[in-house]
This record gives sequence, C-alpha cells and structure tokens, in this order.
Amino acid sequence: MALYFFVTRFFMAISKTEIFESAPIPKAALALSLPAVLSSLVMIVYNLADTFFVGMLNDPVQNSAVTLAAPLLLAFNAVNNLFGVGSSSMMSRALGKQDFDSVRKSSAFGFWCAVFCGILFSLLTGIFNTPLLNLLGADEITFSATKDYVFYTSVCGAVPAITSMVTAYLFRAEGSSLHASIGLTGGCLLNIIIDPFFILPAETIPFGMGMGAAGAGFATLLANIFSCVYFLVLIFIKRGKTFVCVSPKYFSLDKQIVSGVCGVGVPASIQNLLNVVGMTVFNNLTAASGEFAVAAMGIAQKVNQIPFYVALGVSQGIMPLIGYNFASGNIKRMKKALVFTMEVTVVFLAAVTLGYYVFAENIIGAFMKNSDIIELGSVFLRGFSLAMVFLAVDFIGVGVYQACGMGKLSLFFAIARKIILEIPFILILYHFFSVFGLPYSQFLAEIILSTAAVIVLIRLFKKLERKNADIMGI
Repeated sequence: MALYFFVTRFFMAISKTEIFESAPIPKAALALSLPAVLSSLVMIVYNLADTFFVGMLNDPVQNSAVTLAAPLLLAFNAVNNLFGVGSSSMMSRALGKQDFDSVRKSSAFGFWCAVFCGILFSLLTGIFNTPLLNLLGADEITFSATKDYVFYTSVCGAVPAITSMVTAYLFRAEGSSLHASIGLTGGCLLNIIIDPFFILPAETIPFGMGMGAAGAGFATLLANIFSCVYFLVLIFIKRGKTFVCVSPKYFSLDKQIVSGVCGVGVPASIQNLLNVVGMTVFNNLTAASGEFAVAAMGIAQKVNQIPFYVALGVSQGIMPLIGYNFASGNIKRMKKALVFTMEVTVVFLAAVTLGYYVFAENIIGAFMKNSDIIELGSVFLRGFSLAMVFLAVDFIGVGVYQACGMGKLSLFFAIARKIILEIPFILILYHFFSVFGLPYSQFLAEIILSTAAVIVLIRLFKKLERKNADIMGI
C-alpha cells in the first residue's frame, strides 16, 4: 500500500509533457517504467501462482495441462500486439505531432478490433477444441485436464483477456502507465487470492473446490473480467480527460489509421504467432519424454519468465518516450532513453542468470517435491537462463523499431528468431541431446540476433542524426 501511494504521488508531481520532453532520462524512465515493472512483478506472481498451486497437488498431469496450454494463451499476444502495440505506437507518434484526432481514432480502432478478435478467437477455440489440443501435444493422459483449463482461459476468457491487455497498451501510450498498471495488477492480485480456493481440495485449504488445472483456468477468467471492467469504468470516469477512446463514433477504417496501426501491429502479431509455432514444436518434443518432462519444463519456463517480465516492463514503459521523441525529432533524447534502458536491463539480467545457474535445484524444488522433476527442471532452467541477457537486447531493439513505426524491420527479426534460427536449433539439439538440448536453442539463436540488433540500432541512430543535421543545415 505504501508503495502504491509513493507511485501515485510521484506521478502527480510530473506532467505527461514533462515526461516526454524535458524530464531527466532516469526520472522519465522511472515515471513510465515503474508502473509497468510493478505490473510485471504482479503478473510474474500471477503466472507462477497457477504453477505453484497446481504443483501442490503433486500431480504431473495437472501441471502438464497448464504447460501444454501455454502456446494457445501465447496466441492471445498475437492479437494484443496487433492492436495493442500497433495502436499504442500510432498514438505515441500522433501525440508527438500533436495530431489528437488520430490519437483518438487509433485508440478506438485498436479497442474494437480487439473485442471482435477476442470473440472470433473464442468461437474458433470452442469449435476446433479436440484437434487443437492434439496439436498442442495433449495425449490420452493429459487431454482431459488440458481441455478443462483451455475451456475457461480461452473459450470463455479470450474476450476479457485480450481486451484488457490492449486497453492497458492504450493507456501507456498517452503516458498513463499508472492506470494501466492498476488495471492489470488488480486482476493479477485477484487471481492470486482466489487460485488456491479453486485449485486445491477442501482437505488442503478451507472451502477448497479441488478443481485442479480447471480451477486455475477459472480463476484466470475471473481476474481478466475484473481488469476489463476496471478499464471500461475508468474510461467512462475520465471521458474528456483521456485520449483513450472507445466510442464507436471514433472507430474508423481511414487508410491512415489502418495502415499506421497495422504497419507496426501486423509484424508484431506475426512475431507472436511464430512464438506459438516455436513453443508448440518445443512442447511436442518435450511431451514425447512423458508428463514428468513436460511438468519440469513448464516450471523452468515459468521461473525463467520472472526476471524477463521485469526487463520487459522497463522496455515497454520506455517505448512511448522513444516513439514520441522520434516523431518530434529529438533524436538525442531518444538515444539517451535507449542507452539507459539497455544498461539497466543487461546488468539486472546478468545478475539473475548467475543466481539461477547456482541455485537451480533449490528454485525448482520450491514448486514440486519430486526428485525426477527437480533434476530435469534444474537442467532446463540453467539452459533457459543463459539466453536472458541476449533475448532482452533483441527485444529492446525490436521495441524501438515498433515505437518508430518500422514494422518491416521488426518482422524480419521475428522471422529470423523463430524460422531461421530457433526452430532449426531446437530440432538439431533434440536430435543430438534429446530433451536436454532443447533449452539451449534460444541461447544460440539470441547470441546471433542480439548482435544483429545492436548493429542495426547503431546504424539507425547514425542515419537519424545525419537526417537531423541536414534539416538543421549543419
């Protein structure tokens, strides 16, 4: 609670214009990133809560259900990025140009397209449920538990999950990171609180319903509904005081709006769809080694996401600042923001990687008391952790391209990441080292991609600086 009041007072002391145009970079970065980081921290606990409480059942089948469904939930991000990243990038650039009509139109376009895609996603998941679960790697042992989890999270939950996340992107774009954080954090906290009551049996916790993985899915559904309602109420309360607009009258298929949103959003969406493909291949190969391997891999993946979500919160928070200054031509400030973000992120993730490598067994053992799963999970976690620093550099680079409206460049990196590098590495390492080689595929891919991202960023800033110099006649 004390932290909440600190953040609130901090935001009241600094205006949105000051954040984007004149505040010292560390101060601006803190103002934009702190709410996103706090939200990410809660989302980390939220993601771990399902794994932790389901793990308390000591049933690898239930844990496997949560892991096998992960690619489907990751597919939500394809829609989130299409209309969340796309619309927020368009909004930031329009704000930099003081084009407020385009800001409102891009906001309404992103929101209503998110609602429509959420409905479509829900219908398709329900209709093609069985072949979809088979594709995800569910077998006769894990099928039933996975189906129940997917029913609540996807068939029933697609609309609130997608709509709430896209709306959070829209609030961040106008500099209202605190409101975005409160909406997402509130839902996550609710999920954490109610998770054990739905997952665990009455013998373990009073009033426990013993629904297992299905209970985790139902808690997630309720949490996403809460976040969605929060944002809709907030928009109603702040009408006339916010650029986030969901009024149907502002929904437009204007060529400038559609191309501005989709030019960034489509590549970002394809990036996530490729992630789904990669994870599906990954999970199917893991599933061939049995439910213990799937459970161990799922725990390692979730734990590895903890520090990366924090780093992602920093980069997501800073992107509106980069997009705004790119549009207004302040390349020096844009560059300072990027360098600051890189430095903070790399140092943080390098320290975490070392900790994970040393204490892998202890970390995995906190989630499930099974010696086989602890042994497998520690190997997987060490492999995953090696990629974190390089992955963050790659993602920050892609975030800059998206913030600047360079959709084709971000698409190239997405294709290179999964199709050219990571999936081939997955298949090669699996061939030679079986399931033990899988976690190292991302590490090998990201060494190459992060190097390429740095080179491209250096060239981009040199080009922008030359362009500015020509304009100013220097």
